[in-house]
Amino acid sequence: MPQKTINQLIINSPYEEPKRHWHYDRSTRLFDLVDGRRPAGYVVASSDSKAFDDPGIFVDIPLINQIRSRVGSWRKAGYPGVTGVTKRLLEYWNDPEEHELRRFFFCQIEAAETLIWLTEASPSERVGIEVPSEGGSFGRLCAKMATGSGKTVVMAMVIAWHVLNKVSYSRDGRFSKYVLVVAPSLTVKDRLAVLDLSSSDNYYGRFRIVPSGMLDKLRQGKVLIRNCHALHWESVSEVAKRRGVDKRGARSDEAYARDVLGELHRARNILVINDEAHHAWRVPAGVNTKSIDRHLVDDATRWIAGLDRIGKARGILACYDFSATPFAPLGKRSSEESLFRWIVSDFGLNDAIESGLVKTPRVVIHDDALPNAETYRSRLYHIYNDSEVKDDLNRKAKETEPLPALVTNAYYLLGYDWHETAKKWAKEGSGTPPVMITIANRTETAARIRYSFDHNKILINELCDPNRTLHIDSKVLGEAEKAEQPIADLAGRQESAQGLLGEGRFTQKQRSEYLRRQVDTVGQLGREGEQIQNVISVGMLSEGWDAKTVTHIMGLRAFTSQLLCEQVVGRGLRRTSYEIGADGLLDSEYVNIFGVPFTFLPHEGGKNGPPSPPSPKTAIEPVASKSRFMIEWPNVIRVERTFRPHLSLRDASLEPLHLHVAKTAMIADMAGMVNGKADITNIRRIDLAALGQEFRTQRIIFETARDVYDSMRTRWQGDQLFLVASLIRLIEEFICSDGIVVEPAICGRDDLMRRLVITLNMTKVAQHLTTAISHHNTKTLEPVFDSSRPIRSTGDMRRWYTGKPCRWMQHNHINYCVFDSTWEFSDANVLDNHDGVAAWVKNDHLGFEIQYVYHGIIRKYRPDFIIKLSTGEHLVLETKGKETDQDRTKWKFLQQWVEAVNTHGGFGLWHCAITRQPGEILQVLAKYTGKSRDGLD
Repeated sequence: MPQKTINQLIINSPYEEPKRHWHYDRSTRLFDLVDGRRPAGYVVASSDSKAFDDPGIFVDIPLINQIRSRVGSWRKAGYPGVTGVTKRLLEYWNDPEEHELRRFFFCQIEAAETLIWLTEASPSERVGIEVPSEGGSFGRLCAKMATGSGKTVVMAMVIAWHVLNKVSYSRDGRFSKYVLVVAPSLTVKDRLAVLDLSSSDNYYGRFRIVPSGMLDKLRQGKVLIRNCHALHWESVSEVAKRRGVDKRGARSDEAYARDVLGELHRARNILVINDEAHHAWRVPAGVNTKSIDRHLVDDATRWIAGLDRIGKARGILACYDFSATPFAPLGKRSSEESLFRWIVSDFGLNDAIESGLVKTPRVVIHDDALPNAETYRSRLYHIYNDSEVKDDLNRKAKETEPLPALVTNAYYLLGYDWHETAKKWAKEGSGTPPVMITIANRTETAARIRYSFDHNKILINELCDPNRTLHIDSKVLGEAEKAEQPIADLAGRQESAQGLLGEGRFTQKQRSEYLRRQVDTVGQLGREGEQIQNVISVGMLSEGWDAKTVTHIMGLRAFTSQLLCEQVVGRGLRRTSYEIGADGLLDSEYVNIFGVPFTFLPHEGGKNGPPSPPSPKTAIEPVASKSRFMIEWPNVIRVERTFRPHLSLRDASLEPLHLHVAKTAMIADMAGMVNGKADITNIRRIDLAALGQEFRTQRIIFETARDVYDSMRTRWQGDQLFLVASLIRLIEEFICSDGIVVEPAICGRDDLMRRLVITLNMTKVAQHLTTAISHHNTKTLEPVFDSSRPIRSTGDMRRWYTGKPCRWMQHNHINYCVFDSTWEFSDANVLDNHDGVAAWVKNDHLGFEIQYVYHGIIRKYRPDFIIKLSTGEHLVLETKGKETDQDRTKWKFLQQWVEAVNTHGGFGLWHCAITRQPGEILQVLAKYTGKSRDGLD
């Protein structure tokens, strides 16, 4: 139903491909919720841009839409054509069993998939796909991802994909195990340290990028992270102009490569990843750059020319660009005309807003003053373009000159709203203030704004505190970004630094570095930027700036494109929480905006009141002072068996296997493509009904027996032919019985349909039978440990954050126990105060997992508690109310795990138990400790 304003902007899950999007109809001036994903493209102002509610002109990017469609089909088909390593990674990234510990956003999965598809999909899959070249010595592929959508994680996924494939298939020239990551500044370089394979806190472990069994192979790769300024080089003419005694000539490509690559100087065919890649571009022939900032052109061209030199000396296998706004500001052309032509995937700001990955923007719709005479909009909508403002802000005024009246008025309104927000945050105990950021058009304007606040020209007293205002001097900050100059022995608190600054005890380099640190830590407790509440900048804030406490944005510059809006607003849209609500969507977080014309972007309307402070988040992590309560456990990846010499299978030991017709694809209609459209007059149907005729019951039995035999033969100690005969007998009994339930029942009674469904689900049938036969005929159990980490402990937990209820516990190595129910809270209190318990921990983000098989699918089970008893024994405890068939299967595999570990004998004695109602934990502890709650025997 079309509506005047958007009442709920978050309409898609961040973990699924967008299913809907908002569309503005110029003719009706209404918003409509449209089914389907928004096409890839961008919006520019129309020639009638001064008209009311101009929606702009949408420009489609056919290449991205074409690739997106093919990658989607490839995904549904199960990623045909990829290597075994790639298939394992893709399945692992999408594994539902991993969702409790980490779940990638859809946009992250899609970006990685696209780069993989362009590399590994068969040539027939990629017919007609031609990615334009920039014209350099190496090819570039760009993933366009909105700020806040997690592109650093995608970089880690891509690095892992390349390194693991190269290590596994050393002769495959499509991959590299040597990676050069280039950042536009020190701020970004510091943040990218998480991509270093040798870092103790790298993303590969923190986000479980690779299965634990692949970590050893991953460490065989090398990742070098460089600030782009390390790529700068002197030309022959610049060397000739150099003064002083240094008369060395220009470096050769070989010498240059050695200097830049450092420990990678011997590497060949390097994978290059450019972060914030819109800073790296070539100037096309015939383009006049006189109107562009000379330093901007110089930095961009030296970055890309430096890579050219590395390519000549060492070879660049591939270059992946990541950016939210991948365009080069060339000449007087529209910025979109210089959009990178090699963009292959796109998840833009619109998509990020509607998926809840960023804050929901709210803009001023109207006010009680006369509107703009030309557009009838509120004059606060695009303040810079107002006739009383534009000329004033474009002159070289002194800092003491007052701001235009409309700008001051806007600051009163936005400032008052900021003030109300600040009061609300203080009342709710927030340790940091909300932040207002201003993006000004030029240095003189920024100086006038700073002067107005410092001298209380804007009568919002709390916002006029000079010590809490950060005026970003682009020149000073730029110097700090080029070469790190640490401030020695300086406390992180702002007050101490302000004192040293006031006493003149900082060198210029230290002042530059301190400014960088302030910018980098706005809103972070205990850091230099902790109490900053008013940020004034010229142009864009630097990339990598990820303050999460921005609640208000003032735009005082021209906005002629969607990408410029994205650049400015994107700096203030980072979320504080990613917890999913009951509706499966992220809850809204808001930022209020003046002066940025969201003609080109959706925004939420009809809501009043200041934004809420970030939901309180508690850091959950091990505590060094409580290390005596550390708990260790064997890191078992599977349990292997030896079998009895004679196999049997009683019906009582089998759970029925349910197979549903509706979940089994049996028909597909195919149509040829004519001029890009499906020719529906010539449809060819693929119907698998004939397969049911081909697979008679006896063939199904033999095929299933073969698969079960393959999984058991290495552990079988008797005659192999006897094993085959025994399996055929048992499987025939099972398949001809009622052990397989085909649903709906009417289909199960049709012999042809039943055989077809079983045939198409044979992997599930074989896995189900393997589990049943193995469990019933086991002679001994043997645990198989993760070779890279055979023992895990509570000390391995990485810090994570939660907004759920939690409480400090005394006998727990982890600082807080997080509760999902009052039952858990009650049991945790019993464990923490029971004399028979030496230490305990809730199995939350610990990585204690037990593999089990249910309905033919391998899954992961995470029991609720691990308890170290005062006797030195261990107890794995599960709390479970209503029990399902799946729960009973989990319990069998937990018992098997305990039996295997106890048989091994190297980890002490382990037990397992289930409590089925609150309070029953006391009986369980009494059974295994011989003590009641008060410690009496």
